[in-house]
Amino acid sequence: MIAVADTSPICYLLLIGEIELLPTLFGEVVIPNAVAEELNHPLAPAVLREWIELPPAWLYIAHLVQELSLPQVAALDRGERDAILLARERKASLVVLDDKAGRLAARQLGLRITGTLGVLEAAAHRDLVDLRSAVVRLRETNFRASPSLLSQILRRNP
Repeated sequence: MIAVADTSPICYLLLIGEIELLPTLFGEVVIPNAVAEELNHPLAPAVLREWIELPPAWLYIAHLVQELSLPQVAALDRGERDAILLARERKASLVVLDDKAGRLAARQLGLRITGTLGVLEAAAHRDLVDLRSAVVRLRETNFRASPSLLSQILRRNP
């Protein structure tokens, strides 16, 4: 399975110490150059910059072969746009992104999506992570999700 990831899921999974869930769940994980650049931005947390300076062997950083101008992705930031375009280009099984507009655009283009919470929930189903603990750690970051969504996910996964 190939999963293409945007910046925010990588960021939050790193911040809560669960980044290894990505290769465990999806095997091949690809990010576009734009995402690598965002992770290495001088204002990004040090943990992100250090991680992307020496990326793990399971992470592939890829160039888009062809820059397309699709109306669905025109208003997105570069990382989201390139993640969606790379997922289409590589015929990825999944695109991992959190941004609401990015998720909508990916759906409109027929891509299967998940986000940080979806990764954690899938990992919990396989007994790879304690979901409650992961959500507590996620809440300690600046991750934004409605309390009702978090409660719903925790109720589904007692």
